[in-house]
Parts: sequence; structure tokens; C-alpha cells
Amino acid sequence: MTLYVNGIGTLGPGLAGWAGSRAVLGGESPSYEAAPPEPSASVLPPNERRRSSESVRWAVHVAQEAMQQAEADAREVASSDGETGVLDRLCTALAEPQRTISPTLFHHSVHNAASGYWGIGTGSQQSSTVLACYDSSFCAALLEAAAYTQIEDRPVLLVAYDLPPPPPLYAARPLRGGFAAALLLTRTPAPRNLAQLDLTLSNDLSEESTSMDDARLEALRSGNQAARSLPLLAAIARQCGTLVRLEYLEDQQLLIRVMPC
Repeated sequence: MTLYVNGIGTLGPGLAGWAGSRAVLGGESPSYEAAPPEPSASVLPPNERRRSSESVRWAVHVAQEAMQQAEADAREVASSDGETGVLDRLCTALAEPQRTISPTLFHHSVHNAASGYWGIGTGSQQSSTVLACYDSSFCAALLEAAAYTQIEDRPVLLVAYDLPPPPPLYAARPLRGGFAAALLLTRTPAPRNLAQLDLTLSNDLSEESTSMDDARLEALRSGNQAARSLPLLAAIARQCGTLVRLEYLEDQQLLIRVMPC
């Protein structure tokens, strides 16, 4: 499958925004340890922004950046780990004698909370798909988005995000820092395309999956499922023909031929 990248958004340690991240991901500047800024998610109305969870604000922030970069109409695109912070607070409340559940927390517990808030903020009534596939979540989402662009011939906004869960959930799912990325994908080329992606699934595991040369970025990539997108983002930042291999499930790789536009 072939698709095109029209816009990118990023938020992570030392990777605040695509404009400031390209040099780091492209190897032109060293990575640095810096806490990411508080996500703005300014597309949300003030009341909804106050009610939203941290994960929702991270997702909406990068989605908004990708759409603004591409100068696209958010009402015309479709979009795609549960909210572990909310899960922890719900379980804690259920363990109390009163077992009182906050309506706001229950409202945030659904798996599609981020896409719901995106629809509220942008007025988009397009379909959305929310999925999780453990460490293969980014690959699964990219394949889903690619298939949608081919079948429906519509732009798709792919958003991957994950934050470290609170204890005791952290012991079961330790994540290294928070990271979020958004890609606006289309089926057809356009003047504003950033890259062309050719996707192929392979059962040949003789070659290692693509990793990051920078030790700090590699630690982030291996420690956060959303950051498994970093090798692809780095290839786009370098603006040269590159084959990226991403680990998918236990016995497959997703091969992505990245070509500059």
C-alpha cells in the first residue's frame, strides 16, 4: 500500500513539535533531556479542556499540530491503550467503602475518549477507530489507517499516544516517559506532501527491526509503544530514501519504504 504524509505532530521529552524535532530526529542535532511542555489542546473549548484527561490533551495537541501544518480541514478527516490514569482512580474508588464513582471519571473511562474530545473540539462527524495492540499498537494503527485511505479514498488522521501509568499499574506496564505523534495520511500525492510511504508486511525476520542511533531516543523508542514510530519519523526528517523495519506482533515486520516528496 502506498500513502502520503501531509502533516506531522510530536510531543515528547526533547521533541516538542515537529518543527523543533526534525533536526534531532534527522541526526543534525543531539537529543536532549527536557520535559515536554504542557499540551495546549487549544482546539477544545475551555470547559471541555478542563474536564479532559492528560492523555486526551496529549492526543489532541499532536493531532491539532498535524492538521495545522497541513492546512487541512479537521471536519473532513477520520481519526484513530486505554486511559490508565483514569483506570487507576476508578479502581481506587471502587476499593473504598463508599464505592463512589465520579461521573467525569466514568465519562473518561471509555477507550475512545480522545477521539470523542477531538470531535467535540473540531466539529468533525467523520468515523473514528480506536485500537490497542500492546507494543505493536503503532504498526496496527498505521496498517488500519493505510487500509482506510485506500478503500475510502479519504485523508486519515493517525494519532498514537501513551503515558506512564501510575503505581501499581506501572509495575505491570512500565513505560519510559510520555510520547505522542500524529500523522495526516492521504492516498493521493499533493504539493504539501512530506513523504511517500510504501507499506509491506514481511515474515522474514532475518533483519533486525530499525532502531535509533541516539541512545536517549532509542531508550524512548523501546520504552513507549507510541514511540515505536520514531524510526519512521526519523526517516521522514532525513528526507532521503530509507527502508524502515518495524516489529509487528511476534513473527512479522512492517516494512516501510520512505521516499521524500
